[in-house]
Amino acid sequence: MRAYDLIKKKRDGAELSKEELSFLITEYLSNKIPDYQMSSFLMAVYFSGMTDAETIALTELMLSSGNRLDFSDISTPKVDKHSTGGVGDKTSIILAPLMAVMNVKVPMIAGRGLGHTGGTIDKLESIPGFRTDISIEEFKGNVKDIGFSIISQSDEIAPADKKLYSLRDVTATVESIPLIAASIMSKKLAEGIEGLVLDVKAGKGAFMKNISDARNLARTMVNIGNSMGVKTIAVLTDMNQPLGKTVGNGLEIKECISALRGSFSFRDSDWRYPS
Repeated sequence: MRAYDLIKKKRDGAELSKEELSFLITEYLSNKIPDYQMSSFLMAVYFSGMTDAETIALTELMLSSGNRLDFSDISTPKVDKHSTGGVGDKTSIILAPLMAVMNVKVPMIAGRGLGHTGGTIDKLESIPGFRTDISIEEFKGNVKDIGFSIISQSDEIAPADKKLYSLRDVTATVESIPLIAASIMSKKLAEGIEGLVLDVKAGKGAFMKNISDARNLARTMVNIGNSMGVKTIAVLTDMNQPLGKTVGNGLEIKECISALRGSFSFRDSDWRYPS
């Protein structure tokens, strides 16, 4: 089996088997397939798409490239929320602690900025001294003791996605429904959650510019989640204008803290981290 032949096959619109996709992912992770060939494969997927079977297989392979967390010793619900990305989208940072207060555990593996969208991890790292690269044991301990934890993707969790995520960002292959779906769902399914709410955005500030594409992406991810044992629903939301009142990592964190405290002001004296 050769990467060249599989790239050509997908370029010409044919369906790849799980074994063929496994070859591509395994060989790429072991550095036997170079970036330039995987970039070609991503572009072939961008233009030719993937069937539902291919997308589910790709998600499973990316998921199985790392560990799947186990929170079976926690009796309370374990859920997460994920946005497909937009401008000023800071909802996760506000929602996770609110859910924890209601005794719902939220183990959240978040990403960095992709394309023009801001990343939850980048926002949190604008807080001086804040660490998003904690160990899996620390992460699990925080979920049990505090009720939620937000960490960046590590080499232990879907490392195949981590590597492909960076490559997509620099090869103009971000806006591909099967690649977006497999990337998001491989991380979410690794969290050991029982339920997942997907915030699928459409509009000028989203990857999906129209409601039809957003609905297709939502359907794809819901299908993946439910087929792999996680109750998954999706909400379609508007991204034709920024969310909230601020855009920019530090400013968005400031707004999140103010929102959680129940107040927000644009007074000059308020543009600093709360003490």
